[in-house]
Amino acid sequence: MKIAVSIFSFLAIIIGTVLFMQFQVYSDEVGSIDKGYNYSQEIEIVYHGDSLDIRQHFKNLPTEEISIQWPKNSVNPNCFIENEHSCARLSEDSSKFKEGETRAQSISYVIPLEKGLQSRKLMKDVFATLKNGDVQFSTVHISTQPNVSGEWVTGLPLIGEQNLTLVNYTMFSGRGAVKDLFWQDGGFDLQHQTDVLSIYSKTALKPAFYEKLKNVNFLSDDYLAIINGTNVDGLDGYRMLFLPNITVSKLQQTVIISQLESMYEFGDSPHWVKELVASYLTGTVFGSDKAKEVAATITNQLTDAQLTDWLARLQMLEGQAMNPKVLDEQLSDILAASTMYVTMNATTEGSYPFLFNDPREIFVNLHKQETIQVVLKDGEVLYSADSLLNALGYDVKTGENGYYVTSETRAFRFPHEPGFYVFNQRRYNTVSMPIKEVAGQYFIEEAWLQRLFLVELTKSDNRITITAPEEQQ
Repeated sequence: MKIAVSIFSFLAIIIGTVLFMQFQVYSDEVGSIDKGYNYSQEIEIVYHGDSLDIRQHFKNLPTEEISIQWPKNSVNPNCFIENEHSCARLSEDSSKFKEGETRAQSISYVIPLEKGLQSRKLMKDVFATLKNGDVQFSTVHISTQPNVSGEWVTGLPLIGEQNLTLVNYTMFSGRGAVKDLFWQDGGFDLQHQTDVLSIYSKTALKPAFYEKLKNVNFLSDDYLAIINGTNVDGLDGYRMLFLPNITVSKLQQTVIISQLESMYEFGDSPHWVKELVASYLTGTVFGSDKAKEVAATITNQLTDAQLTDWLARLQMLEGQAMNPKVLDEQLSDILAASTMYVTMNATTEGSYPFLFNDPREIFVNLHKQETIQVVLKDGEVLYSADSLLNALGYDVKTGENGYYVTSETRAFRFPHEPGFYVFNQRRYNTVSMPIKEVAGQYFIEEAWLQRLFLVELTKSDNRITITAPEEQQ
């Protein structure tokens, strides 16, 4: 018993030191409800056979009223009387902390476990949060009966664990919030811990794995727990990533993509766009073949100075939208010429070449056109054929013998091979091709457009106007 008391005393000193240090760091960062605010928390969890009994202590609170968001499956929400002031601000209905000068408050609640503590079960969103608040530091204590043998994971760094006569005790502590819990039995252990991640596994990983891991560049120092395995629901947790049959390459890509998703708002961008951004931010090209190809093409278009500018722009966009359109806008600004390279690759199954496009508005017979593209390729000005010719009153289709363009009085066939075209059933020899295929899309060259379809082009700084003869309108 004396040994147990001594160990708990030692852990209490560690806990007190950690909490004092984080209080000193974050106590000056308390904000207001309107501006957003920071707080720290300490969470005590005691596992009983059918529930988790939780005490949660909030520190460095602002003086304004704060709404409490209880876990959805929690029961018995209440105050926890740690001292005479620890419940001073809790409202009668336990929905909020009222205005007050007390900066520390404590609550308690129970998370029922219908089937008890299940191995490899990820318990999501088991802790209370404060509306509009940002957790700067968390400490978690977990206590179970001594016959409960297994490893806990929270996503925070593991500080220590002790298996005593009367209780098993585990402590985690680190920057940021904690939301989920994971537990696994059967020899599942913490295998490795660095400044940015912990690796848990049933089997020890080879020394070569950790040597390679030293050379991986991550995007932030936000801490993560990596589990070499799966959970029963096939989910990822907050600050927890499940990677069966882990490799350094798989770990690198998964962690970096996870970090990216917390840094930028990607929306519905294709996954390879995330890999593209990650390649530049880490200085390591990785990911799918498409990401590698697009990254190589962009890099080849930029000088060293422009590459430096490109990286700086990506870094400055942190916290903002990141999608193909945004990337094209940044590229166009750097190159001083408009391009839709990333956007076109995002909408094309295969590869789309790097092209500059004319950003001016397109009008056909005074009607603005939204779908006509004008691109520059090999010194030629090309117009997207389908949309333009449709706007001029022609029907278009692709057949076995070429590209067909027809109206009531005029009919063209442009074969797939160069050398001629057919107009109203008469063959005309050519040196160049009027219709060209680019990444599965047909374009018509500007001079041929004027010659064959008898249109007039008028260009200004902001507009291109295409006018057909009156008999074609």
